[in-house]
This record gives sequence, C-alpha cells and structure tokens, in this order.
Amino acid sequence: MTATDDGDRTTEPNRTNSRDQATERDRTAEEGKQRRTDGERRVTDGGVAAASAPESAEYDTDPELTDVFEEGDLDLRAGADDCYKCTACDTSCPVAEVDEEFPGPKFQGPEQWRLKRKGDADIDDSVMSCSNCMRCDSACPSSVPLSQMHNEARGEYVSEQMSALSREYVRNRILANYRTSAAVASAVPRLANFAMNFGPARWAMEKLLGVTAERDFPEFASQTFREWWRERGGARVENPEKRVAYFHGCYANYNTPEVAKAMVRVFEQFGYEVLVPPQGCSGTPMFANGMLDDARRHAETNVEHLAAALADGADVIASCTSCSLSLRQEYPELFDIDGIEDVSDNAFEALEYLRIHEDLRGALADAELDGESFGYHGPCHARNQGLHRQVVELFRDVDGVEIEDVGDSCSGISGTYGWKEEKYDKSMKIGEEMFDHMRHAEGDAGITECPTCAMQMEHGTGYEIRHPLELLEDALVE
Repeated sequence: MTATDDGDRTTEPNRTNSRDQATERDRTAEEGKQRRTDGERRVTDGGVAAASAPESAEYDTDPELTDVFEEGDLDLRAGADDCYKCTACDTSCPVAEVDEEFPGPKFQGPEQWRLKRKGDADIDDSVMSCSNCMRCDSACPSSVPLSQMHNEARGEYVSEQMSALSREYVRNRILANYRTSAAVASAVPRLANFAMNFGPARWAMEKLLGVTAERDFPEFASQTFREWWRERGGARVENPEKRVAYFHGCYANYNTPEVAKAMVRVFEQFGYEVLVPPQGCSGTPMFANGMLDDARRHAETNVEHLAAALADGADVIASCTSCSLSLRQEYPELFDIDGIEDVSDNAFEALEYLRIHEDLRGALADAELDGESFGYHGPCHARNQGLHRQVVELFRDVDGVEIEDVGDSCSGISGTYGWKEEKYDKSMKIGEEMFDHMRHAEGDAGITECPTCAMQMEHGTGYEIRHPLELLEDALVE
C-alpha cells in the first residue's frame, strides 16, 4: 500500500510517525507563538528606529513599569502588544459585518486585555455576541491568540458578571450542555422528536428561554452510534499496527450515527482497528457560551481516555472539524491537564488522517458513483486547520461526482449562535452569501464536515446535506 498527503506525491506508509507529522503540521503555529511570547521583542511605531536621547539628558534608568495584567498562569500581554494598528481580524469577522453594535474581535481580545489594568475594568457584555467562528485567528498576520482571549473573556464575564438566574444564562447553559439534553431525548427518541418540533412547545421555548422557533430541531436517532457499536460487538478489525481512537462527538452519536458508522467502515476498509473510548462533549458549545468550568470537566474525561488510547498505540481522529479543532487548539490553550499536549499533538480530522496515511486518490481512481452533484461549504473550523479544500480536491476527479466549492463565507449558524432568538436574523444574514452560491451551484445537494453548518445549509436552501465520509463509504466500501 502507498501513502500520500495530496494524491500527487507518493511515499511509503508510516503510521507510527504521527507525532512527527503533527509536529510538522504545527511548526508554523509554534513559531508564531514563540514570536508573541518573546520577552526580548520591542516594537516601534511603523518600524522607525527610536531617536537617541541627547547625551546630556537625564532620565530614570530604572523606571517603575505599569503592570497591565493580573499575574497568573495565563499571560497574553505579548499577543496584545502585537496588535496595534492592524484590523485584519475585524474585516474578516462575519458578526461585525452584519451587527453594527458589535465592536469586533480586536476590541474583544487585545483592547480589552489592555483595559483590564489591575482588574479595574469589567468585561464588555458585547463579548457574548462573538460567535466563536475563530476566523480572526486565521486572519491575524501576527499570530495574536485572539480566540484564546475571547474564550478567557467570555469565561470571566459569565462567572463574574452574568446572573445565574437570568434568562440568558439559563438558555445558554442548556444550549452549551447539549449532550445532557440529547442523552435524555435519545432515551425516548420518537416522543422527543414530536415534542421538540410541536408548535406550541417551540413557541414556549422562544418566549421563556429565547431559543428561536424559526428552526426545526434536529431529529434524534432511534439508535445511537454507541448503542450500534455495542450491538455490533465493537471493532471488526484487530490491528495493533494501525489503530485509531474515534472521538465521535455528541451530534454523530445522538443525531447522525450514519456519519459515525461510515467513519468506522471506511477506516476498517483500510485495515484500521477502531477504538471508541468513553468520552464527553468536545466543549465547543461551552467555549462559545463562556461555560469554561463545564468545558474543563468534559476535557478532563476526554484527555484521560484519549491519552490512554494513545498509550495503546492509537492516534485520535474526529469526524467533526469543530471537535478536532477543540482537541488540537482550545484544550492546550485553556487547560492544564496531564496528557493534554499529547492528545493535541496526535489529534486529526478523519479525512485528513486518511489523506496523510493512505493513497486515497489511488483508492478512488476506479470508483464510480451515480451522477451525484454537490455544493461544498468549508466550515470556519475546517479553515482554521487548513482543511477547507480537501473535500473538493479529493472528490473532483471521481467518476459520477460533481463538486463545487460555494465560497469562503461563514454559514452563520456557528453552533449555538444561530439558535438564539436575538441572533437568528443576524445568523441568516451572515449565511445569505452561502445560500446564494449554493442555489447557483450545479446540483441540489450540499456537503460539509460540520453538523451545525449542515443544519444551516439545509435550513437556508432546503437541500439534502451529506458528510464527506458518507460519500467515501459509498465509493469504497462494498
């Protein structure tokens, strides 16, 4: 078997080098981090050398410097200092484009950090209007840790300034902890599917909690992925040389188990032993709503079990790009948990992992599908990992498949953001460009790796939306 990372360059497969592959993948990000944490760095306005003081001038050789930030484990001053006149993040922010009252990621991050001298300034409540799409991270030319600042600010705002009895807090807590409500609903899926989309119930949720009644709630599967996995008897392939630990996330378990099943079958087709360790939520909706204590509890569970799988020779894979980004970036940025760096360094999106370790183009060379045509949307959290072109590149030469990238705009839903009554219209306005491009694309179906982007695509166009792993299963698994 040969292995390729882009279908054009072939090398010998070496699954055991995953740590090296991950290190190389993150080298540029690490260099950026070093630049912003280098205490020796000095910046002058416009790059002009500072004028020398006259020899006769008297000045204090040991000035008393202002301590701008509270001392603690997290020191983001270097990142804040890198951000001065540039506004690249603001111009890339989809929320700032449609919400005139939202000051943008630059204010939410570096400017608020500067304002918090000795804790005298409160976090501005506009931080709760950030959708956590994290496009600002990709836009920043100086590797300023913008989303990390936003997450920290939201967490502080929620814990110190938001009343736990407020309507917004209760609503956000329910949305952020989707896994809890999904577990309850999945015990009685037919009743839950009827009740959640019953008109009076949706009206009541909007009036009482502020959850928009404009969207149809996603259906819960009659059998969860983990139930299917147990009934199946677990892995059908045993191979200690090729082993992956699947982080399926909440949505693939409770709502779209067909995606998780496709992942298992495709990886087994390539000879992988699939492990499905115990796990909680990735924490993505909790980060977006400032529920960092909740996110940490889930992170501790996930790191414990995923680190154990790594010790058994497995790499970590996820079928949702928000889950893989959370494991890779947000976990090590926000939490200090034993084993967290190892999990981060060895976490991959599922399709990305196969492209690194297997000759997917070769495997698809003789594949033929039944004349399917898709409009592909690259999720923001895929873009942040450099993965937003892989689906188009992989399937564009497969016989019987037409696939068209519908542009680089945000879908607008951003997880829980588009489910909030006061954010719904903004969410749809952000998604207008994507909707329009989908309508003008060939075919009447969509494809994306992100489950909430899929909700928005279907909601805005009425098209059926599929996951790339399902298409890969159709092409490769007999």
